[in-house]
Amino acid sequence: MRLISVLDGGDERVGVVVGDRATPAVAIMNGAPRTMNDLLAGGQELLDALRAAVDGQAEQIRQSGAPFEALTILAPVPRPGKVVAIGLNYHAHTIEQDIEAPAEPLIFAKFPSSVVGQGATITWDPELTSQVDFEGELACVMGRRARDVSQANALDHVLGYTCGNDVSARDLQFGDRQWVRGKSLDTFCPLGPWIVTRDEVPDPQALRLRTIVSGETLQDGHTRDMIFSVAQIIAHASRAFTLDPGDVIMTGTPSGVGVYRDPKRFLHSGDVVEIDIEGIGVLRNPCREGAAGS
Repeated sequence: MRLISVLDGGDERVGVVVGDRATPAVAIMNGAPRTMNDLLAGGQELLDALRAAVDGQAEQIRQSGAPFEALTILAPVPRPGKVVAIGLNYHAHTIEQDIEAPAEPLIFAKFPSSVVGQGATITWDPELTSQVDFEGELACVMGRRARDVSQANALDHVLGYTCGNDVSARDLQFGDRQWVRGKSLDTFCPLGPWIVTRDEVPDPQALRLRTIVSGETLQDGHTRDMIFSVAQIIAHASRAFTLDPGDVIMTGTPSGVGVYRDPKRFLHSGDVVEIDIEGIGVLRNPCREGAAGS
């Protein structure tokens, strides 16, 4: 099942996508959740009820649902409580930097205020940064509370997966000597276009991931190259802090990011960044350089 959050008459609504058509959950079932947070709060029982409604009305949605491309799409979880990010989690990404692989997952945070959805513009102030980089990533959305869970049970707590872009202001990231500011500017965490529920992604370590900038493929990796699997990341993080429903985990990026290319390739006004993950979909965002607040 593909779950979306859309803006409908100024209100956030959770919906489903079948083929290239979408419909709000409230249109296909009684007692439906109105928002993604409502769905998360309802737990597995509400998710199963929505899935049954979608299965029973799939053909109707295909015929009478709204065209997906015509909707105002938000991030699947518009304001997650936490965005937990993992650095240096692909072997090829450590090789391109000529550094050793970390012994444990390297955890940092992106502020939830950086989250935007499909089609939203990645923007930055040129007086603040001139080195805006792309990082295509598989993002994991938690569906159940996880605290000190085992690796064997970790994926049972996942709602599903989406595409993510860990946009990074490299001059701020490296100048600050820690990563939060450079990775948390407004619009620097695109997510989407939807969540593909866990039952449709049997193995998150079996997905090809590409980042395409203005038609040029700059990252072409595979989640089997992760140093720490999604299950390992969840287990490791949950030993330190609680993962709540709706929290997002950015699982790291493969090689090919702009700062380590020769010559370097940073984002510019007019670029369009696409994160294409096998079995998930394509997250697409244009880029625009401009003064703060413009």
